[in-house]
Amino acid sequence: MFAQLLWSLSVLLAALSGTADSNGWTLQSNFLITGPKASLTYASSVAAGAQTAMEECKHQFSWDRWNCTDNALSMFKPNTLPANRETSFVHAISAAGVMYVLTRNCSKGAFEQCGCDLTNNGKKAEGGWTWGGCSDDIAFGERISKMYSDGVENGQDARAAMNLHNNDVGRKAVRQTMKRVCKCHGVSGSCTTKTCWLQLADFRAIGVFLKKKYKKADKVDYVRGQLTENNSASSKRNTGLKKDMVFLEDSPDYCRENLTVGSRGTLGRECLRGGGKNMDKYEKKSCKRLCKDCGYVPKRITTEVTSSCNCKFHWCCSVKCSQCTKTVTKYICVQRESSKNRRKNVRKKSKQRRRNRGNN
Repeated sequence: MFAQLLWSLSVLLAALSGTADSNGWTLQSNFLITGPKASLTYASSVAAGAQTAMEECKHQFSWDRWNCTDNALSMFKPNTLPANRETSFVHAISAAGVMYVLTRNCSKGAFEQCGCDLTNNGKKAEGGWTWGGCSDDIAFGERISKMYSDGVENGQDARAAMNLHNNDVGRKAVRQTMKRVCKCHGVSGSCTTKTCWLQLADFRAIGVFLKKKYKKADKVDYVRGQLTENNSASSKRNTGLKKDMVFLEDSPDYCRENLTVGSRGTLGRECLRGGGKNMDKYEKKSCKRLCKDCGYVPKRITTEVTSSCNCKFHWCCSVKCSQCTKTVTKYICVQRESSKNRRKNVRKKSKQRRRNRGNN
């Protein structure tokens, strides 16, 4: 069994950013110092998978009150994150990320032990097509991911059961989102025969899939060594729960800063306004969710952003760019003005308008 892999989001983020905790721990050094030599083969893929997972976590929660921030989680040691819905997502997306990158790198020939999954090649499938090509070997990715992500859970309590369950939900998501890719064979572009194989979906699709699982997660109890639907001994214990993300504790009020439960609050957070064409419904309501519903108000601010522009290729061989500055409008959540300050500002603006009219 692998040595203890500190599998909380916060530790992974610290490791991947090249930092360490007070004991000098990093993901890579843990493998080098305590892990068996076999683990070195996969260490970089595990790290890349964790990084992929965390980037996707931030994307999926970018306009939520809890937004998967580094700072909100960096204080926690393993298994001290609250056993709530957000921690469930962390475990699921992390296990999925590691499995995903291991599987992808396997198909690319990064490991001697695996390559394409040719198990079904040559077999006929319903619909008249034939298995062929290079299917991604998800069985390999799943097996190695399980050794890493599940290896840390040595306990037999409710928390360990929850973590292992959500790790499994994450790995299942990789399987459930795989896509079938086909190639036609025939004269003059006809599709007389068709060869198909299974391929990993984009990791974004896995993130979307798991975010839906997060929203429908079940609160559970731990009864006689099994996870059971909260306050119930229903049959869902053995059927539906296997497919669902589960949690043990309710989430805190993420509107307010509360570092003991990993909440940075929404004060100072950016939200979106204006209803642009590229904004979805969830993004359009971000100012209400992050500001108004939390007792704050969205404040319009302008800031200047400098970036490279007008880039040109010069022979040979360099690219030269200008530096362009543009004014960007943003909205951030701020405290509401007190009634006294509001009246004071109204009087001040009124005086300014009268003064301006007098000058004209």
